[in-house]
Amino acid sequence: MPNNIYKVVELIGTSEESWEKAAKAAVERASKSLRELRVAEVVEQDLVIENGKVLAYRTKVKVSFKYEGKD
Repeated sequence: MPNNIYKVVELIGTSEESWEKAAKAAVERASKSLRELRVAEVVEQDLVIENGKVLAYRTKVKVSFKYEGKD
């Protein structure tokens, strides 16, 4: 059985509603171009604020997927 290798990329998702939806947006968008996503780890959350009001939630996630590079 061959050993598996996984690559990790860092993404930032945004949402006007919540950090959870921001994370979900990042993962769902990544799944359109990356195959076999395995794990998403939330590493940071922040807010975009303008004139004292929250405009957007931002969630930074590290997403891992199976690496299929050439030997």
